[in-house]
Amino acid sequence: QVQLVESGGGLARPGGSLTLSCVASGSIVTTYTMAWYRQSPGKGREMVAVFMMGDKIFYSDSVKGRFTISRDEAKNMVHLQMNNLRLEDTADYYCNAQVVDHTGQMVEAWGQGTLVTVSS
Repeated sequence: QVQLVESGGGLARPGGSLTLSCVASGSIVTTYTMAWYRQSPGKGREMVAVFMMGDKIFYSDSVKGRFTISRDEAKNMVHLQMNNLRLEDTADYYCNAQVVDHTGQMVEAWGQGTLVTVSS
């Protein structure tokens, strides 16, 4: 079983910054990807940023240049530094991981979500 726990959400003003963190624990042998998704009311869940094995990183166009994803492999953590926040960044942010567990199976795990509210 794999668990993801997010932290760091909260309230920020437009133009402000927040940092989200996610720690993975459990039966993890290999981590292939760690990512951040978000979901606003009435919208589907969208990918924000992905950190893939081999240090490949992808961002959605809406956050490119403003958000930075980073990975602490030793601690099995992923962070999302969010700068120059906009009202439209308001959403529940979810950590996602694709890992291989001790049985050799690929497992996809989700965190419980952390709310980011951008408001003046």
